[in-house]
Amino acid sequence: MRKRSQRQDAIRAIVRRERIKTQRDLVDHLRAAGYSCTQATVSRDMADMGLRKLPEGVYVLAEDIHLQRMVAELVQEVIQSEQLVLVKTTAGGGQSVAAALDAAQIDSILGSIAGDDTILIVTPGAGAAEEVVAGLDKFRGRR
Repeated sequence: MRKRSQRQDAIRAIVRRERIKTQRDLVDHLRAAGYSCTQATVSRDMADMGLRKLPEGVYVLAEDIHLQRMVAELVQEVIQSEQLVLVKTTAGGGQSVAAALDAAQIDSILGSIAGDDTILIVTPGAGAAEEVVAGLDKFRGRR
């Protein structure tokens, strides 16, 4: 059995990447990732981590709620090119969204540069960039 902190790290990654609507969904994703746990264990972890359910019916981390709202309201397009992610926002939204991304401290993001309506995100590799795109698309309601 893996340790609680490792399981919670896995929960954090899954919730950021996938549209988790039920605790059962999360248990299934954890099992697929090699964690053997019950729904009761996941429920306690979710409470400890401060996961919240949005009106759209998906769970998000408490620290990601601000980011989710910013992305949903301001991001218009997300494009990946190898390890880079280009984010197009409404006019004047680039720096606000970039600040929310920085505050969320997403492991897959090495850094970003923001302009008025464009953000360039640098990740360690193409796989990490795909995770960032999936997370942003989730927040935009595209996944």
